[in-house]
Amino acid sequence: MTRRSGHLHLGAFLYPTGHHIAAWRHPRAVADAGSNFAHYAQLAQAAEAAKFDLVFLADGSGTRGDDAPFLSRTAHSYVAQFEPLTLLSALAAVTQRIGLVGTASTSFNEPYHIARKFASLDHISGGRAGWNLVTSSSEHEARNFGHDEHLQHAHRYERAAEFADVVAGLWDTWDEDAFPRDKASGIFFDPAKRRVLNHRGAFFKVRGPLNVARAPQGHPVLVQAGSSEAGRTLAARTAEVVFTAQQTLEDAVAFYADVKGRMAHYGRHPDSLRIMPGVMPIVGRTEAEAQEKFEELQALIDPVVGLAMVSTLTGGVDLSSFPLDGPIPELPETNASKSRQSLMIELARRENLTIRELYRRIAGARGHWQLVGTAAQIADELEQRFQHFGADGFNVMPALLPGSLHDFIEGVLPELRRRGLFRSEYEGTTLRDHLGLAKPRVAQKNGIAA
Repeated sequence: MTRRSGHLHLGAFLYPTGHHIAAWRHPRAVADAGSNFAHYAQLAQAAEAAKFDLVFLADGSGTRGDDAPFLSRTAHSYVAQFEPLTLLSALAAVTQRIGLVGTASTSFNEPYHIARKFASLDHISGGRAGWNLVTSSSEHEARNFGHDEHLQHAHRYERAAEFADVVAGLWDTWDEDAFPRDKASGIFFDPAKRRVLNHRGAFFKVRGPLNVARAPQGHPVLVQAGSSEAGRTLAARTAEVVFTAQQTLEDAVAFYADVKGRMAHYGRHPDSLRIMPGVMPIVGRTEAEAQEKFEELQALIDPVVGLAMVSTLTGGVDLSSFPLDGPIPELPETNASKSRQSLMIELARRENLTIRELYRRIAGARGHWQLVGTAAQIADELEQRFQHFGADGFNVMPALLPGSLHDFIEGVLPELRRRGLFRSEYEGTTLRDHLGLAKPRVAQKNGIAA
């Protein structure tokens, strides 16, 4: 096989205490991390010093469920966490180069709000903003916004597609040189360089114009997470980065080829999209040390939390009446995250896992790729997936923060650099520069000049 050229792209996926479900109980965890700005600032600065492309924040518009025994035993249910746009704006002030990507749902927001907030973050950060577009999948979120249940899966993605179009149209309100701010002539902006969107669609009616000048990147980078059929189609049509979850090299290569193969239908080149699967690496100086770190976390899993996690990831069905040491039962199709339900069930069936074994298997990465080993072993795995076109890079999910992030930076990154697979210095100043993505031109066809 011809060696693939170029560098990996790396995101630092910051989940408050770490991605392992029991991380908050670890002696070296920062237990109040979700409400601790200094903690996040130190992590973002460490990732920037290591030359990561971006930091990434997930989000949910409500806690994950009403089960008090579960919620009271976990830091993984959005119980006490910052709102991501607020946090990223603060992080923009204490970093200079690293990209800042936050999650915002199309289910319970309006396009104008999202366009305005992310354009503002792009200005505040000097061109480092990215929007992770998701559709909410929890009825607990829906009930926070006046609904008894959330939209059906297909309907959510139809809404999301139009939502993305409206946001892009609003971002194209202004030419880059629309604001001369000429005191002598009295001209603050040039009316010929403004477009009013006047969008009328199935879900939205948005006139515009956006009241934020054109973003430094043209458009903040559009990120999408979701691997269902609808999610793949949306990614091929709109996304510039895809965060995804595949367990095997074969599945990763198939996903990569499938999504990039769909892009031509929308007049897009495959190089205008970066596919970055999630990976949770636990790094040790030896295999035994790495395994010991992993087992320290595994030993802290509360069975109540493990069972609830499996129930959530397999579609929200209550599994408490089934024996923990029995198999995953036949489950109805979910209206939540279809791709994650499918991945969980396939994993359990393929490896013949009981419910207990499944929650121990996914307690760290929740269905993402999990690697436990030395720096060289982990670099081997990342390189293989990159070289076989199963990824353009990875969204790194530290199991325990800050320790696991530092282990990756101090162990794996030097190994990747030795192999010519990761940068030693930033070559640009914006998130688009880091990712090698072109700056969008103003779409003249959107709206009317006014």
